[in-house]
Amino acid sequence: MTCRDVFLRLVVAAFLLAVPLAGAASAQPLPAELEKVKAALEKYQDPYVAVRDGYFSTLGCVEYPKAGGAGRVPYPAGGMGIHFLNPALIGPNVDIAKPPILIYEPQSSGTLRLVAAEWFVPLATGIKERPQLLGRPFDGPMEGHEPLLPQALHHYDLHVWLWKPNPAGLFSPTNPDVKCTGYPFALAEEAPPIVAHPHH
Repeated sequence: MTCRDVFLRLVVAAFLLAVPLAGAASAQPLPAELEKVKAALEKYQDPYVAVRDGYFSTLGCVEYPKAGGAGRVPYPAGGMGIHFLNPALIGPNVDIAKPPILIYEPQSSGTLRLVAAEWFVPLATGIKERPQLLGRPFDGPMEGHEPLLPQALHHYDLHVWLWKPNPAGLFSPTNPDVKCTGYPFALAEEAPPIVAHPHH
């Protein structure tokens, strides 16, 4: 074997090793705190377990066909999915281990897939400042999402896509890869208006 052959084999081997490494790097692992949250919530892959633990389905599968315009929360176009809300976990203090909302995406098989968690803080809880999670400010304050939530339910929220990669970002409120197509309660909505002067 010539020196040239050895060199070419080394180049090919280095390339083959680099390809999976590059793919792994682009996956962007979750922060350690969120990895713990994801592991603790894994049982809710079964939506029946979520219901037994106090999460109730809001039924509608939400999509935003257009990005949020002037005066509205700047949602990128995309889907949110089906929200399961746990009223017992709603309050002025954000607990990273206890998201008040779990988000599911309907599958063509008729099942639901857990894709994200949402931390949700209504202004009526008495919160005085914009909440944060891991240094990330919440979106809002905004009006409630009609028809699933009353318009007067002004709130802050933060979505975290723990189980489904999101091209728009880990904390984006919408995910362009989440679809409600074929789901009987699909809701195409407009991004909610921002509440300019929240009343506590």
